[in-house]
Amino acid sequence: MKYHIITYGCQMNEADSKKIASLLKSQRHKPVEKIDEADLVVINACSVRQSAMHRVYDKINKYHKDKKIILAGCVLESDKKKFKDKIYQFWHPDHYFYCQSIREPLSDHSKDTALVSIMTGCDNFCSYCVVPYTRGREKSRPADEIIKEIKNLIKNGLKEILLMGQNVNSYHSSGKNSSSEASAKEDKFISFPKLLHLLNALPGNFTIKFLSSHPKDMSDALIDTIAECEKVSEEIHLPVQSGDNTILRKMNRKYTVAHYKKLIKKIRQKMPAATISTDVIVGFPGETKKQFENTEKLFKEIKFDKAYVSIYSPRPGTAAYRLRDNVPHEEKKRRWEILNKIANK
Repeated sequence: MKYHIITYGCQMNEADSKKIASLLKSQRHKPVEKIDEADLVVINACSVRQSAMHRVYDKINKYHKDKKIILAGCVLESDKKKFKDKIYQFWHPDHYFYCQSIREPLSDHSKDTALVSIMTGCDNFCSYCVVPYTRGREKSRPADEIIKEIKNLIKNGLKEILLMGQNVNSYHSSGKNSSSEASAKEDKFISFPKLLHLLNALPGNFTIKFLSSHPKDMSDALIDTIAECEKVSEEIHLPVQSGDNTILRKMNRKYTVAHYKKLIKKIRQKMPAATISTDVIVGFPGETKKQFENTEKLFKEIKFDKAYVSIYSPRPGTAAYRLRDNVPHEEKKRRWEILNKIANK
């Protein structure tokens, strides 16, 4: 069959779409650029934000009568139920996690950049987030498999490797590492800092970046590794989500503002030229003006190089969904504008 892939959501979904393409290619399906030419449409969706799911609804309702539709990605069970009579197949991210990515670009990213998934899922259960429910618990790819893929990418001229995962710095590979180039000995446990050292030792002119990190897993060992490895970029994305301890507890983020500030201080001491970006949510249930002002104060103090500011929207199935969404939309928008102006001048 002829297939067309539509991707919504984060760069993790973009990386997964390359794996989906590889899987379909192995089944002798052929890609087409125009959806009207396709017999099979794969929608790689994202239930993290309702706005993305509205676009998914529109596509399914438009094409389900004429084409077979596979719904993949981060999709809540409540969303799946809405389309059970219109979908040919549902593909959980585990269905294609261990597939090798296809090398042809599927987005407008530079052809010199490769998105490489090294882990999937999340064990953190932040109260606002659907990922543990849509992708499941954390799973990491074997280190030797990752190294083999990246060696091939470098051989084919890729200059930038972006390591992907919902919580990439909690990566760990159990069992022996069978790649002789990666290590002279058999490693029974390979942490994320160890993986970065192994990749940094590969020959070639390339840069390693990674997304996305959790502050609770930003260890001293990882900070030292980034500073020591000349091929590892000093562009660090470290989501803070809130600058108020009460809101962080409600979010189940497992760190305090003081801990986060300590991490930033360590990073800047080790890497004075590092660029630091973050994610933050405004209008979380119960967020008072004073609590928001604490986040505003943190932004002014840290001076992030870039920030991705999101307006809270309740997602079914999460712990926060049971909380009253009591911050008016206009107030959420006002808070968004304040933080966006501070961080993204």
